[in-house]
Amino acid sequence: MTKRQLIMEKAIELFATQGIESTSVQQITELCGISKGAFYLSFKSKEELILSIIDHFMKKIAAEIDRVVRKKAEPQVKLYEYFLTTFQIFQEHKDFAKMFVKEHLQTVNEELLEKLNRYEELIDDAILRLLEELYGGAVEAKKYDLLFCMKGFIDGYAKIFFTLDRPVDLEKLSRSLAEKTNLLAKHSSAVFIDEGLMREMRHPAKNKITLPQVLEEIGRLSEEVEEPLERESLDLLAEQLQKEKPSRAIVFGLLQNLKNDEKCGWLIFLVNRLLDQ
Repeated sequence: MTKRQLIMEKAIELFATQGIESTSVQQITELCGISKGAFYLSFKSKEELILSIIDHFMKKIAAEIDRVVRKKAEPQVKLYEYFLTTFQIFQEHKDFAKMFVKEHLQTVNEELLEKLNRYEELIDDAILRLLEELYGGAVEAKKYDLLFCMKGFIDGYAKIFFTLDRPVDLEKLSRSLAEKTNLLAKHSSAVFIDEGLMREMRHPAKNKITLPQVLEEIGRLSEEVEEPLERESLDLLAEQLQKEKPSRAIVFGLLQNLKNDEKCGWLIFLVNRLLDQ
């Protein structure tokens, strides 16, 4: 674990138990067993730390949902796994989620809101692809309503993790929500969120994935990964993506070499989205 990862992990523990505003840099460094100077070598401020924590977890959620949607499986299996994967991440990182429930996002600033909106829209795109695969043109007029219903299920049922002191049957919960989604897709008729309203709420230009973004992530990972195969794959991936016409076969082959490393999940997401554009 790097020093930066250690700081983020211990900060989440403190934020979840005593709140973001009530936690000082001094308390974080004491829990980490490092000096304040070491903290500021990793983060310029507590605010930057908070943004980095959000980046880390939102990237993980977006990448995992995108992975589920892109996998070769029956659409109904993907629907179930969308709910299951999302709740598994929530359960695994309960402290992170508690951090924001406890604060009610009181520390929100413009940069944080922009980050949250950007990641939410990236996740929306993946869910919309799943709805298209599940129901095709039958839900064209109500797909945005369905999208918000699915996200509402996640938001509402996630509160279970904060009120129960025992494990939740995530498989049963995910089956239940998949069934509810199918019922809404088949039987709902009144539409509120249409394409026009959705367009008003979105900022598509900000969600365009660029080659410099991808290369920056490759550079960051090159300093973290230790496996020789992964290092070589990252170098070859950067080289291939900078060609006028990258070979998709080669790119996807290189991504296969990286898929088992959790640290590479966001890079795989970025590359897939870049090639989709």
